[in-house]
Amino acid sequence: MSSKVVYEGWMVRYGRRKLGRSFIHMRYFVLESRLLAYYKRKPQDNQVPIKTLLIDGNCRVEDRGLKTHHGHMVYVLSVYNKKEKYIRITMAAFNIQEALIWKEKIEYVIDQHQGSQVANGNKYISFEYKSGMDNGRTASSSDHESQFSAQEDEDDAHPNLSRRTTIGNGPPESIFDWTRELDSDLSNQSNNNQAFSRKHWRLLQCQNGLRIFEELLEVDYLPRSCSRAMKAVGVVEATCEEIFELVMSMDGTRFEWDCSFQYGSLVEEVDGHTAVLYHRLQLDWFPMFVWPRDLCYVRYWRRNDDGSYVVLFRSREHENCGPQPGYVRAHIESGGFNISPLKPRNGRPRTQVQHLMQIDLKGWGVGYAPSFQQHCLLQVLNSVAGLREWFSQTDERNAPPRIPVMVNMSSASVSSRKGQKLHDSSINSANRNSVMMDDYSDEDEEFQIAEAEQEAYQNGLENDMKKTAVEEEPADQMDLSCFSGNLRHDDHDKARDCWKVSDGSNFRVRSKHFCYDKTKIPAGKHLMDLVAVDWFKDTKRMDHVARRQGCAAQVASEKGLFSIVFNLQVPGSTHYSMVFYFVTKELVPGSLLQRFVDGDDEFRTSRLKLIPSVPKGSWIVRQSVGSTPCLLGKAVDCNYIRGPKYLEIDVDIGSSTVANGVLGLVIGVITTLVVDMAFLVQANTTDELPERLIGAVRVAHIDLKSAIVPKLEPDPS
Repeated sequence: MSSKVVYEGWMVRYGRRKLGRSFIHMRYFVLESRLLAYYKRKPQDNQVPIKTLLIDGNCRVEDRGLKTHHGHMVYVLSVYNKKEKYIRITMAAFNIQEALIWKEKIEYVIDQHQGSQVANGNKYISFEYKSGMDNGRTASSSDHESQFSAQEDEDDAHPNLSRRTTIGNGPPESIFDWTRELDSDLSNQSNNNQAFSRKHWRLLQCQNGLRIFEELLEVDYLPRSCSRAMKAVGVVEATCEEIFELVMSMDGTRFEWDCSFQYGSLVEEVDGHTAVLYHRLQLDWFPMFVWPRDLCYVRYWRRNDDGSYVVLFRSREHENCGPQPGYVRAHIESGGFNISPLKPRNGRPRTQVQHLMQIDLKGWGVGYAPSFQQHCLLQVLNSVAGLREWFSQTDERNAPPRIPVMVNMSSASVSSRKGQKLHDSSINSANRNSVMMDDYSDEDEEFQIAEAEQEAYQNGLENDMKKTAVEEEPADQMDLSCFSGNLRHDDHDKARDCWKVSDGSNFRVRSKHFCYDKTKIPAGKHLMDLVAVDWFKDTKRMDHVARRQGCAAQVASEKGLFSIVFNLQVPGSTHYSMVFYFVTKELVPGSLLQRFVDGDDEFRTSRLKLIPSVPKGSWIVRQSVGSTPCLLGKAVDCNYIRGPKYLEIDVDIGSSTVANGVLGLVIGVITTLVVDMAFLVQANTTDELPERLIGAVRVAHIDLKSAIVPKLEPDPS
């Protein structure tokens, strides 16, 4: 292999002919320097490739998930240039490990190109890199410690850290991600911002080597229409991929480890990560007197950078899966599996499997026999023990794991309806409006530190240990009475349909010594003042709102002040925009904020960060959102508009299938929520640290009806 070749190997050339017929051919792909190419066979000297794509900072790797073609299930990736999306190469692998290697290698080249760009002539260069890239191993290697590891695996204070390269889009709006509970438990956010606590669960019993937990009644936001959730936690001696393969299957193998399984089939494949399934339960609680139960639910999956898999369930009505004779249709409020790697022991892989279910079995048995619900739920959760025993009694599992093709329910009962959409529009828009804010988290980034800097750090560390916040320089107060927006400003805690400035101490940012010890501190004083918030709606997306006459940015410009405008664009049948206006007297020359404002788009995209939080809201939303920082420019498309005295950032939340945003999920229940958002420029070097917030805002119980249609003049650009 040439020294310039980053990675190469056989992959599936996946595509669709003009007449609509799909095709799959094996092609030899080569990633050499910044060029991705593929050939009919392994290339010889001077062989011309079939197609090439130049990899630069504008390229993205789009995960399209699982696709069924010609009796094979393949994992599909699409590499494209976001400025010229018609230029793309689509490739696929028969196993997810190979797909992940390619995804990481290509993203590594993209990041290298971005890191080599010096924005606007500035001398500061990022010292970021992905761990585990140079050795060619995937992020699922067993020596990558999972953040979801059991307590006995949490002793390592400095696990391997890498930028998140999650495979899988955010879950559909109807599915909440209960695995975020663990993420929130282990995060460094302040206690006031914790969405969850382990006090919501108590150990009910230990059974078959499993710990069985029950949700506590005192949870404030538990839906009263559904029973309490229960979860089983156990350790299985197998790889995450092997367990994921079994969990996703609905064939005869499932009878060998899931005692509650009777039958399963595919109702509709929504996309590569979301499908609607039909599932019959085999329950053993007085079967002579109790009718059997069946389910129709949405299943969503993703793979995280630490090698863990998340599989989520929630019931859904579907026109091709109506009530079945002889069965009672049960309802899953939430459920699924969290499959995360642990450290190996004695050379054997170990995986922690969590199985959660919150289900209403319906029927008379639930109301008249309370033990019926718990007994059946324990039977379902016992499948974790079944997984453990299945692998302990199985040898020679060396074949690459593949997901078997499922039987299509419609083909067995009615004629197949290919390409049919779900009745519920929330499923159709799931990928673009869903939440997984940790895709491009800064929590797992590494830094290269010079030895001289390390020595200086050790000498001065003791003197700085008592510092818990950024030193705040005094600033003259501005007169904010001249600014206004159509969303009301109200500082009362119980106010509704309004905004207020969120305290910087609610957010934790990188400290002066983050490069050495990964410590974070309360953010403290904001760099800019939030002076107004607008809440707009229209039939089309609203771009460049700062040009609107009379808006806060124009008023600030007239007074000689500088503004940064964040325009969060929420797509849908009605487009919404929430616009935040942050104002300062002047930008400090040479500061990180000034370099961000005057830098190029690549620099801005690599540094713009959002920290979300939901201090008040439903249990479902708080689990889904969490409070993990997100590199906003890498998660969604951001359009930067530099005016004479302002910078507007249009954040298109619906721009990418791999992008994830907070507002896309919460828009349907926004009237019940209090949401905090902090904006900042990520600091990557010791000269740029500590981080400072541009500003932070809290929006409370927003009413969609209060949005107005703005009067925007035609954009001259």
